[in-house]
Amino acid sequence: MYSDNIKIVDSKTSTDGSLKVEVLEFDNLAGFHNASMASSLYYARRNGVKLHQIKATLNEGSFTVEQGALQYLKGRIALQNTTGGMAGMAQRLLNSALTKEAVFRPTYMGTGEIYLEPSFGHYAIIPVANQRVVLDKGIYFAGDSSLKITSVVQKNVSSALFGGEGLFQTEVSGSGLLIINSPVPLNEVHIVELQNDRLQVDGTFAFARIGDISFSVERSAKSMVGSMTSGDGLLQTFEGTGQVWLAPTLPVYHNFFSPFPGKS
Repeated sequence: MYSDNIKIVDSKTSTDGSLKVEVLEFDNLAGFHNASMASSLYYARRNGVKLHQIKATLNEGSFTVEQGALQYLKGRIALQNTTGGMAGMAQRLLNSALTKEAVFRPTYMGTGEIYLEPSFGHYAIIPVANQRVVLDKGIYFAGDSSLKITSVVQKNVSSALFGGEGLFQTEVSGSGLLIINSPVPLNEVHIVELQNDRLQVDGTFAFARIGDISFSVERSAKSMVGSMTSGDGLLQTFEGTGQVWLAPTLPVYHNFFSPFPGKS
């Protein structure tokens, strides 16, 4: 049972019923100990900033989380943090070096409830059905342990050098519930559906793509002069069938906190 101060803002259950994930939201934080903290929490609430927490309920299921994300758990749940032998260890170390993600992600198995560390971040629960999901660094948070997590390399040099995404990204594949960190509130996210179509983005605010979608970087015009005079230059280009998740307000936040306004 939750108090009136805590509500469930999103909830999804896996197709086999072994995993249920909920996003909890704390409406008000009143545990301040000094005037400075009280003032910060007051203005945070006035601006709609809420604390969120992921709860996972297992029914003979399994759940993998980012390293250090666990807060507490209840029930008959065991921790499994296997390395897969020397080959598995080497692959994990390589993936970590390439994507700058955690080397180990603990997996919890059994029946019970798992609560992850609360934060002021924004979480999305994505049901993945035998699909391929490519995420920017830091976007993956947790998910069904049946999902496979690897690194993926950009297919061409221009994408790596000029795409703003780096040479390697995190790839999630398989079927199950995936929990991601959204860089902006979910009501500011644009999910663009592609059906054998093409999407071009001027900037680096595309943070996830789901399905059979390729990524490259192209000039905004056929000639270099045309690209320069258009003012746009290089564009991130997504082609195929699936979804591209955009955070169009992200550059605004970057510019607002940048010491040089206009440069993200």
